[in-house]
Amino acid sequence: MTGRSAPAVLPSALRVWLGLIAALAALMVVVLGVLYAGDSEPGTVDARISAAVYGVGPPWRYVAQALDFLGEPVGSAMVIVAAVTGCLLLRRPRAAVLVVVGAGMTVGTATLLKSLVGRTIHDGNLSYPSGHTAFATALALVVALLVTGRLGLGRTAGTSLVLAAALVAGAAMGWAQVALGAHYPTDVLGGLCTALAVIPATGWLVDRMADQLVDRTADAGRRERR
Repeated sequence: MTGRSAPAVLPSALRVWLGLIAALAALMVVVLGVLYAGDSEPGTVDARISAAVYGVGPPWRYVAQALDFLGEPVGSAMVIVAAVTGCLLLRRPRAAVLVVVGAGMTVGTATLLKSLVGRTIHDGNLSYPSGHTAFATALALVVALLVTGRLGLGRTAGTSLVLAAALVAGAAMGWAQVALGAHYPTDVLGGLCTALAVIPATGWLVDRMADQLVDRTADAGRRERR
């Protein structure tokens, strides 16, 4: 028998379903990236959605700017510190690790994809996928996984909660990015899907490495007692 240092950050009941969702999300990221590679103009769908959302006035513009700030370096650092503190207070160290590593991996992946895809907006700024949307969705996924684990939700309820959190956070930040003219709507979709692809894989990796560390520590302790 081997111990476990802390509850898994990726509940076992959700692993298969989230794995499938992650695979589909990764496929969507690739498909959109291929479709819009090298573009500097909005597609038909982008133009229609942007026309309805872009240029909102007060007070909604202030809301959009506040959301946008949370994806900027200072704002994102504040969010990460708050999330890590909350995880540690709840005695969920693996979730705290996932906040930092997951957010880093998600934003890093989005940044790499921007260079590879080469889609631009406003004077050549790389736009696909939206890093702000990816970050917001990633944090929402971690929080939803934490809640799922603490409440002991089953496969259906847990998966529904995780997806709902991702969609709400992604839609909110995505709306802000389109409203402010920082991204095309398809950039936002790409950012959301990037987080959906990266976070489950990173959560699985965090659990696996933590379990291996616990097993090695337990084995070393048994050898010392012999």
